[in-house]
Amino acid sequence: MTQRMPTYYISHGGGPWPWIPEMRRTFAKLEDSLARMPGELPETPKVVMMISGHWESEDVAVMHSAHPPMVYDYYNFPDHTYRITYPAPGAPVLAERTAELLQEAGIAAHLDDKQGYDHGTFVPAYVMYPEAQVPVYQVSILNSYDPEAHFRVGRALAPLRDEGVLIVGSGLSYHNLRAFGPEAKVPSTAFDAWLDEVLAKAPEARTQALLDWESAPYARVSHKEEDHLVPLFAALGAAEDGVATRTYHEEGIRGGVTASSYRFD
Repeated sequence: MTQRMPTYYISHGGGPWPWIPEMRRTFAKLEDSLARMPGELPETPKVVMMISGHWESEDVAVMHSAHPPMVYDYYNFPDHTYRITYPAPGAPVLAERTAELLQEAGIAAHLDDKQGYDHGTFVPAYVMYPEAQVPVYQVSILNSYDPEAHFRVGRALAPLRDEGVLIVGSGLSYHNLRAFGPEAKVPSTAFDAWLDEVLAKAPEARTQALLDWESAPYARVSHKEEDHLVPLFAALGAAEDGVATRTYHEEGIRGGVTASSYRFD
């Protein structure tokens, strides 16, 4: 009998960091948290679904390829990082099931046979499963960034948790690339403290507070655009009554950034 999977919201770090020694040292604590994830699960998932902040569309797109290509969606990195491959198979049958669940919930969705693994997906997937033995597919975020819409997406996908699917929202709890050094210390620390306090609330109060996330301290400094935050809403929507457990927390990244990741079950 398949056991119910938790869901996660993870901070995925910057660019192709596992393949760059200096960056890998910077994100050593993050790497440890991602490497621990398989051991935190009740069983090996049949497939990992990544909801990455690096793929957005007008309606929900679902990766349908049996062998997704690579998307090198980063700039000014060493040449070898544009030859990285992560050969995990896709999951076209579960992609079809995913699109059906969304459409049954009244959410516009379509299958995408061309989209490849972006670094919000292949980086954490590589750390979790370096042998690429577990199939992986992606679900896009909405380019509206509407919090309630992303909660609805998560709610629609919740049945997949009982079908061996590990749902991972992949973003970054602080994402302001123009202030990613010492100047990030105050805003990222304040926003992270707010997020941790909110996620500890009872489910109804938690959801309401997240829907009003722009009222958080330094909200728009921490997320000038919320592409790296809305994967949280989808991941939590799929486990809305679950308990939040912080699985990663670090202060002083690049001299100032505070970031966190969470499990919901």
